[in-house]
Amino acid sequence: MALILREDDVRAVLTMADTMRVVEAALRRQGKGEAQNLPRMRITVPQRGVLHTLPGYVPGQPGDPDADGQGLIGLKTYTAFAGGARFVVLLSSAETGKLLAIIEADLLGQMRTGAASGVATRYLARPDARVVGLIGAGGQARTQLLAMREARPIETTLVYARDAERLHAFCVELGAATGIDVRPAPSAEEATRAADILVTATTARTPVVEGAWLQPGAHINAMGSNWGNRRELDDEAVARSQLIAVDDLAQAHIEAGDLLIPAQAGHFDWEQAVAQGRLVELGALIADHADAAGPAGGARPSAEAITLFESLGIGLEDVAIAGHIYALAKARGLGDEVRLLD
Repeated sequence: MALILREDDVRAVLTMADTMRVVEAALRRQGKGEAQNLPRMRITVPQRGVLHTLPGYVPGQPGDPDADGQGLIGLKTYTAFAGGARFVVLLSSAETGKLLAIIEADLLGQMRTGAASGVATRYLARPDARVVGLIGAGGQARTQLLAMREARPIETTLVYARDAERLHAFCVELGAATGIDVRPAPSAEEATRAADILVTATTARTPVVEGAWLQPGAHINAMGSNWGNRRELDDEAVARSQLIAVDDLAQAHIEAGDLLIPAQAGHFDWEQAVAQGRLVELGALIADHADAAGPAGGARPSAEAITLFESLGIGLEDVAIAGHIYALAKARGLGDEVRLLD
């Protein structure tokens, strides 16, 4: 029997704190070489849309990648056409291959993306970071801010978006939901200059952030650019970043436009950055720095360093969170069981 879980079921069980815990554990297993991720695959139907597929394997138990167990294997797949995007995760046992669940995954994806940024912020942002600059006011921006609140005791968030009506509604909603002072910024520059932590959550094709605007010691979570020909950061922002983390190096080499475009212009040396330890996988940072003292900015090169997390969104994270949702839904009697692929 496979469990069918819909968006309402996901919303009923998933919290940002738990999502960050599970994502961190899964990335730690990746950093130890114990989990597997394959880069996103895309099939484009000309003039119509795109099919995306992200596979992964997570050891451990459903909802607890750190535990002993055979783990989970699966994939997220989604279509992005003119009528919108439709997301689903297929979750299977890595012991028997049995299909465990089919999960609607729009909210799942938003939460796991926010959680990955939140985990990166714990390891890379200054412990005294209190001000977030947020570029974007969509659904992804919402979960990014929820994660920033979990990662640091945020007091103020300055948000910039081009749509003034959406921006106002976002600030009102998130201020009420988080208890943080969330207010509009008149420009991306003002939001960036004030930020201890900067988050870009846009669909921009060209830079929305200039490196000259960044204050020393800032941490950046750039999550909007996961196509090789799109970017949110200019060359100077990348050049000023002394430590750059990605969730998967192989996937980054295909779709991290913030890095690929400067590299193609000769302004970023990919191989040298990897060799020098300037460009690393987030899982490796977690595995190397998750000591008894905790991850409070422990991977930072220095207090004044600018750090960058290039968030692409990987199947490993989707499978890990799907396992957590599946375990909670089973325990609470949620979803519909169907006889499928027994």
